This record gives sequence, C-alpha cells and structure tokens, in this order.
Amino acid sequence: QVQLVESGGGSVQPGGSLKLSCVGSGYTYNDYNMAWFRQAPGKEREGVAYISPSGGMRSHRDSVKGRFTISRDNGKNTLSLQMNSLKPEDTAMYFCAADRWPKATVAARYSATEYEYWGQGTQVIVSS
Repeated sequence: QVQLVESGGGSVQPGGSLKLSCVGSGYTYNDYNMAWFRQAPGKEREGVAYISPSGGMRSHRDSVKGRFTISRDNGKNTLSLQMNSLKPEDTAMYFCAADRWPKATVAARYSATEYEYWGQGTQVIVSS
C-alpha cells in the first residue's frame, strides 16, 4: 500500500522559513517522479516544484524560484521542500505527489492529474 506522509507545516511570519518533508512507503521510491503541490482556499491545486526519480532534474514554478528548493533523499525515501522568504501568498495546504510515468513537459510536471499518489497535506500559514 502506497503511503505519502507530509510534515513540517506551520505558521510563520513573512520572510520566515519552513522545511516540508514527505516520507514515502509501499513502492520503489527511486522509480518515481515526485512533486510538491499547494492549494489555497477557493483556488485550484497548483504545482510548486518537481524532481525526477534520480534527483538529476528539478524545477520550480516562477513565483517560488530563488525562495523554494526541492530535494530528495532516495536512501531515506524522503522528499523535501525548503521554503525561505515566505510571503502571505504562499499560504496554502501543501501536498506531495508521486507518479511513475515520465514527465516530459513542464505542463506534465506541474499537472495534478499526472500524479497517482498523494499525501494528506500539511498546512502552511504565512501571516504577520
């Protein structure tokens, strides 16, 4: 049974930092593409960052470039998202996602419909 469990969310002031983690189990972790998505109230779920199975390819949406960094440790089945210089507009529920099929395009990497497995989410609130 595939499980993804996120942790690390919380409430911070603007300019602060958080590190999210996602531990996967029940599948061959290093065969899977991984990504972070977020969903704010009343908005669609959007892709935030993507990383390939080996970790050799990674990308971030424009609004978080230079502030967020995705990484993975295949030895520990762990996906991370380091978030610095947080802004109020980063407030959302953050989800990790996994899928085995290659993501050849940017659109595929950031499309929620391209991912089969999801965690339950961890809440991030950025507010003064």
